[in-house]
Amino acid sequence: MATNARNTYAKNEVTTWSVPNYWDMLALMLVLTVIISLGYGARAMLGHYELGEAMPIYLSPVHLPYYALRTVLRMFIALSFSMLFTFVFGTWAAKSRHAERIIIPMIDILQSVPVLGYLSITLVAFVVFFKGSMLGPECAAIFTIFTAQAWNMVLSFYQSVSNVPEELQEAARMFHLNAWQRFWRIEVPFAMPSLIWNMMMSMSGSWVFLVASEAISVANKNIMLPGIGSYIDLAIKQQNTQALWWVILAMFLVVALYDQLFFRPLVAWSEKFKPQESEDEEYPESWLLNLFQRTRFFLILGRLFSFLGDRIVNCRVTPKKAKRQVVKVRPWLNLLILVIWNVVLLLVIGYACYALYQFIFNTVSLPEALHVSFLCLMTLCRIVVVLVVSSIIWVPVGVWIGSRPKVSAVVSPIAQFLAAFPINLLFPVMAMWILRYHLNVNIWCSPLMVLGTQWYILFNVIAGSSAQPKQLRNAVNSLHVSGWLKWRKFILPGIFPYYITGAITAAGGAWNISIIAEAIEWGTHHLNAVGIGAYITEVSMHGDFPKLALGISVMSIFVLVINRVFWRPLYNLAQERYQIQ
Repeated sequence: MATNARNTYAKNEVTTWSVPNYWDMLALMLVLTVIISLGYGARAMLGHYELGEAMPIYLSPVHLPYYALRTVLRMFIALSFSMLFTFVFGTWAAKSRHAERIIIPMIDILQSVPVLGYLSITLVAFVVFFKGSMLGPECAAIFTIFTAQAWNMVLSFYQSVSNVPEELQEAARMFHLNAWQRFWRIEVPFAMPSLIWNMMMSMSGSWVFLVASEAISVANKNIMLPGIGSYIDLAIKQQNTQALWWVILAMFLVVALYDQLFFRPLVAWSEKFKPQESEDEEYPESWLLNLFQRTRFFLILGRLFSFLGDRIVNCRVTPKKAKRQVVKVRPWLNLLILVIWNVVLLLVIGYACYALYQFIFNTVSLPEALHVSFLCLMTLCRIVVVLVVSSIIWVPVGVWIGSRPKVSAVVSPIAQFLAAFPINLLFPVMAMWILRYHLNVNIWCSPLMVLGTQWYILFNVIAGSSAQPKQLRNAVNSLHVSGWLKWRKFILPGIFPYYITGAITAAGGAWNISIIAEAIEWGTHHLNAVGIGAYITEVSMHGDFPKLALGISVMSIFVLVINRVFWRPLYNLAQERYQIQ
């Protein structure tokens, strides 16, 4: 087995002065290629730029490798900041009840704000801050990609840290781990398998908004950053089908490369953090991980980094206290502090809402606000249809895959690869189809939303089905429970917490995808559905910021109310009643 082979190589003792072997040469060539490529792309991000300066984009396939490098570099920089953001705010929300009351609702709102909303706010700020430098529009694009990645990762890490098993917490207390050590020794390893899968989903989701983040068009300002997104945008505007086929091929190669060089090794490495139930279970394999485990020099280098990491993790960030003095705090003082905190928070929120109200309704009339609310209802109807259709199709498929480890080991990488493929490359196909057969764009934009959100449900159902205890599954089979009774009593309750997490993420993603799915372009043809997504796209293009703020505000209110009234009670029910400890 691949796992036994990796363990065999890991047990081989390598002396400090071992001579490098030919595996070291292969690994060194690979590492140098990656470093030189990333350095070349990073150097181009530091060039000179003035607002209004044209950056030409060429549709020749010769330029696609360079565009792919610039795009991948932006995405991995955004992923790095997303990881940092996740560790800080996900942990803070899981550890502090007061922080949780603020951070989680804010995440609900922020993930509902469309990409164009972030671009409209941040583009001018970054361009002014980095005046005369390419870093201005580059940072705006990276921040936009960050907003497509971070929220899903924060919610996943928050959920994992909040549900660390009691036996692990007891082990941390027995070994007298401080908060710093507990975070790196207990909480991060426990959350790592789920976090890596959500990193892959976040990376896949950020491809969808690549065109908006690289081909920036806000307030009649057009900035075309070199990248795959700008290439796709220009190919669509020029109706160049040959260029679209070339970029589809390039996309497949790019996704395959970063999947094999980054995510496959991470998935295989994260298996050591999972509780293993049987020796005959199939585990993910990574040829890159096997390559580095066959080297000598890189094993020594890895042990050095491991030693330094252990020193950092095991450092005592808080001095030992000889005696802990117990300070009695009167209950009325705690109540007074809580009341003052809530009053200050309400005043800040109230002032922000009042300022936003004044900004919007000094220009926008009340009938316009009612019209925007109607558009939100239309988009909500599409999202409900999307979630129902995705659930009907992918819940049975996900259960079938997750309950069969051998099938999951084969299908999961393929599904992840397909999920990473950007659906906006299918928009021109859908536009040509709608124009040719005179179809209703209000109906046929929904399949595009399904393609962009179905993977959240599929992967979470696979994870839920595979996480069901094998002993419990064997007990159900030995009792010959089958059919609808098995689904009602065993399968659906077992996957319910995972399904709710996937459905919440899919719903948030569907609101964002509506921005591009309801406004399809093909050359000079503009197909706009009736919905809030098409409205926000139109007012953003014209630079109508009061209407843009109105559309974003109404959408955020819809999302926040639905999350509080519908999704949050279901999430609490899943955690309290159906969580398997």
